[in-house]
Amino acid sequence: MSSKTKTTGTNGEPRPALVPKLRFPEFRGAEAWKPITLKEASTPVTERVGEKKLTPVSISAGIGFVPQAEKFGRDISGKQYELYTLVNDGDFVFNKGNSLKFPQGCVYILQGWGRVAAPNVFICFRLKAGYLSAFYQQCFEQNQHGRQLKRHITSGARSNGLLNISKETFFGIEIPTPPVTEQQKIVDCLSSVDELIAAQARKVDALKTHKKGLMQQLFPREGETQPLLRFSEFQNVGEWVSDSLGNIFETTSGGTPSRTERAYWNGDVPWVTTSLVNFTVITSAEEFITSEGLKNSSAKRFPQGTVLMAMYGQGKTRGQVALLGIEAATNQACAAILPRKDIDPYFVFLNLAGRYEEIREMSNSGGQENLSQGLIRDIRFAFPPDDEEQRKVTACLSSLDARITAENQKLDALKIHKQGLMQQLFPSVGGVSGEA
Repeated sequence: MSSKTKTTGTNGEPRPALVPKLRFPEFRGAEAWKPITLKEASTPVTERVGEKKLTPVSISAGIGFVPQAEKFGRDISGKQYELYTLVNDGDFVFNKGNSLKFPQGCVYILQGWGRVAAPNVFICFRLKAGYLSAFYQQCFEQNQHGRQLKRHITSGARSNGLLNISKETFFGIEIPTPPVTEQQKIVDCLSSVDELIAAQARKVDALKTHKKGLMQQLFPREGETQPLLRFSEFQNVGEWVSDSLGNIFETTSGGTPSRTERAYWNGDVPWVTTSLVNFTVITSAEEFITSEGLKNSSAKRFPQGTVLMAMYGQGKTRGQVALLGIEAATNQACAAILPRKDIDPYFVFLNLAGRYEEIREMSNSGGQENLSQGLIRDIRFAFPPDDEEQRKVTACLSSLDARITAENQKLDALKIHKQGLMQQLFPSVGGVSGEA
């Protein structure tokens, strides 16, 4: 049929032909794409693992397959392992768990694993001949499945965190599909963009690794008073000053005004929580308190140049640091290391940021690992007495940070370019799309 032909929907009403906005020259004027259900395009994968020894896996949105032992800290398959589904490279797996990136669940193809064991609550399938896996993976990346499943979900996730989506509903999803030659052309195009994105991501990672190694040489190692790498003009000027953080700086923490007192909130004093303590310079806040709230609570206003350290928080928050680029108050989960006139605040920030893993190791053990004021005050800290050397160190690392930021922006631009390209290479299911 031509690109203008109408097809009939499930309700008997004609629906617009599926034609992408941008089409390669050899396919312009060709027939419209056909809505193909996953039931037509694939075969369910149902073979059980049984006694085979395979890696139990889970799926994380935005990442894909991960070993259960890595995601959960242990293998959680237990007695259910034998009932897990045996998945081979090239098979697709649908995880019905909702996430911010894929609220209706995510679909990933297994590649480079050989064979794995997938929980039997996941829906697994294999494409038939004529349907390219790489093409369908791009469709799932666009969340074409989620936009259709959305109307079938009438309640939230069940107690096990999975959405109530039946196999029948899932396999009823329609994916607009062109002939295999056009599928391949689109795959080749997007694969070249993916290669550019991967290369740029490797470049960013290499710069970050370089910075980490450089910091280990520009700051003294534990128990030492001179760095391994020193600028030429400072090589013979003596040792750095070394002492505990508490003996060098004044340290304290903030507090939270009562949430029930409206007069304490929505004022003009920026109020910072650990959600903003993320290895950055803080120049704005998400919440504000009033002078009245500051006066009637343990909250304190800290000057620009204060280094904040998260004492506790979920995930990897504990031990992260930030530098106040503004005056602000903080909550009690933030330790404040107040600035000294003879020590560059950015030098302090970079020093502690580079020791993140070391600082986390100092955390109290127990139900929740935390940092305390006492532990933070005991951290050893060394600095060159010559503030010009401090500035040299920070200028060196700042220039590298600027390079990393610029390369990250290029990476983001490539990802945005790919998203825009995909919107044009795939037809809009909601209406008629023209040809380029």
